[in-house]
Amino acid sequence: MSGHSKWATIKHKKGAADKARAKVFAKIARQLEVAARDGGGDPNSNATLRTFVLKAKAAQMNNDLIDRAIKRGTGEAGGGTYEAITYEGYAPGGVALLIDVLTDNRNRSGSDIRNIFSKLGGSMAEPGAVGWQFSRKAVVVAKGSEDEVMLVALDAGAEDIADEEDGTWRITAEPSALLPLREALEAAGIDVVSADSTMVSSVSIEVSDVDDAKKVLRIVDALEDNDDVQDVYGNFDISDEIMEAMD
Repeated sequence: MSGHSKWATIKHKKGAADKARAKVFAKIARQLEVAARDGGGDPNSNATLRTFVLKAKAAQMNNDLIDRAIKRGTGEAGGGTYEAITYEGYAPGGVALLIDVLTDNRNRSGSDIRNIFSKLGGSMAEPGAVGWQFSRKAVVVAKGSEDEVMLVALDAGAEDIADEEDGTWRITAEPSALLPLREALEAAGIDVVSADSTMVSSVSIEVSDVDDAKKVLRIVDALEDNDDVQDVYGNFDISDEIMEAMD
């Protein structure tokens, strides 16, 4: 599995507990707004919007906030004009990072991202320098018995199923299979912990030094803390032993 596989698990464990709830909601609201603007405000006919609505509900965002974000996107309420930008860079140790941004000010966002890399020992990269190794995938984390999860997931289009721990499985598929896969698992009574369209790297860098791991996570945390940054993807793998040593 790619380095992002481990990072996806780390991020799930860290979760929204590391973030102010208001910041998490603000990021999701922006995603809802852009999805509604691009594909309409009906989640039943806009798969991207439906995915973000499910993400919002999983984060315990209330229906009023969700509805208001969608209305801003469809023009029924005042909203901003956001531009999607992807930045590329390197964290310490040559770890590749891909940063998805939604911003109403390209110059501000670019300056913020550049400053984070500069202050924390990373560096910006030219477009395409690291992006070539990432591809978009549907990633679903589910809990259940091996036989049942594999049977349902493979039938619903899963490409790969990896054992995480404690009966938790990480299922990878093409992006178009995200909703069908989630719905099939839920219909079978299998607990879906998370379901996201994410970027997965074909190259993995093992971070085996505690200090290096701290540096990598420090720059990732700083990027994720920026209001304009929606997602940060990396090709690094940090073992459980290194994570425990950091704790």
